[in-house]
Amino acid sequence: MNAAGRLKNWRDLVWPSLKVGLLGFGGPAGQIALMHRVFVDEKKWIDEPRYLHALNYCMLLPGPEAQQLAVYVGRILDGVRGGVIAGLLFVAPGSVVILALSALYAAHADVPAVAAIFHGIKLAVLAVVAHALVKIGRRALKNRTDVAIAVVAFALLFVFGAPFPLIIFAAAAFGLLRRLAADAPAPAPAAASPRVDWRGTVAHALVWTAVWFAPLAVAAAFWGPEHVVTRVGVFFSKLAMVTFGGAYAVLAYMQQQAVDQEAWLSAGQMIDGLGLAETTPGPLVLVNEYVGFMAGWNVGGTIGLAVVCAAMAIWCTFAPSFLWIFVGAPYADRIRDNGFAAAALRSITAAVLGGIASLATWFALHVLFGRVAAVQPLPGVSFEAPVVASLDAPGALVAVAAGVALVRFKANLIAVIAACGAAGLGLSLIAF
Repeated sequence: MNAAGRLKNWRDLVWPSLKVGLLGFGGPAGQIALMHRVFVDEKKWIDEPRYLHALNYCMLLPGPEAQQLAVYVGRILDGVRGGVIAGLLFVAPGSVVILALSALYAAHADVPAVAAIFHGIKLAVLAVVAHALVKIGRRALKNRTDVAIAVVAFALLFVFGAPFPLIIFAAAAFGLLRRLAADAPAPAPAAASPRVDWRGTVAHALVWTAVWFAPLAVAAAFWGPEHVVTRVGVFFSKLAMVTFGGAYAVLAYMQQQAVDQEAWLSAGQMIDGLGLAETTPGPLVLVNEYVGFMAGWNVGGTIGLAVVCAAMAIWCTFAPSFLWIFVGAPYADRIRDNGFAAAALRSITAAVLGGIASLATWFALHVLFGRVAAVQPLPGVSFEAPVVASLDAPGALVAVAAGVALVRFKANLIAVIAACGAAGLGLSLIAF
């Protein structure tokens, strides 16, 4: 399925897709802009309206929207083959880098100088998450109802420990009810879209579901359902189905499950992993690969098990994107102007903001304070509070400086992370 015949051969798609994977720093916004420059402006393989429509559809899906957009664009250009090429090459460079960095971290994180550098990186990560909170808040909270959804989501997550997927589904249901209560007129019908081959839809659904779950089935048969490899696969498969709202929504749920419930890694290791992911090309949810690696490392203590768990995590994170795109893209035109989908997404976005606020608070407690204490004001209500005397005042100043550099001066993210790592090392030398 070539775009007006401009893609002469599927091999022509390889280098532009790899270029996006190699240079895709800066999170989803940067990656989406880079794909636009490569595929729309430079190659002119896809026009602006088609690209924006693909982006709108991907924003409605759970999981990494930038990688899904790469699959969608590849599908437009060369069908299933093009989608696979663009989707895999978008992820491959960053996943190789994260695997190498995870191994180095696991082996050397206890070296004092390395630990000091990572403490500085944690301060940068705190600033990055706070920056994301500000950016998303400006875009998402348009009235008092949106603010209320975000506040309730924050309270349910941070104070009551409610499951993140349940909050997302409740927010979607509330958005639909808001739409019905508003009694708004239905949008004008869109132009008739081409008929969809339902047999092809079923075939794609069966094939890509099998591709997604095959490694998980092999792990369950070989090691059993309670082995760490199987549990990692189950966890990241669930994550792929319920995490709407981008990478930081993924992190909010992952912190709740991988750190607090499964205890695969510590709070500090989780934050370190986010710092590593921020410095590599590719989607931020490559941090899932790091979490899988650390789960295998901490449970089994061997590099082999850690690599297998990392591979399982990365597979179950990105394989679903091919299912969502190859099955759903033919129907995308039918929901583009659907007011109910837009209303649900708006409430979901507000709830995601509450999740990011919970994540930012959790990060701040574990990065800026040496000790936290459990507070239980009522039966069934428990949350963490800082021990004020354990505040890392110099570290707090570094985090504030990093936030100012990102928000006020639009500083380069990699430069800010490097500077904070250097500051962490410097502070450790002064303390010594």
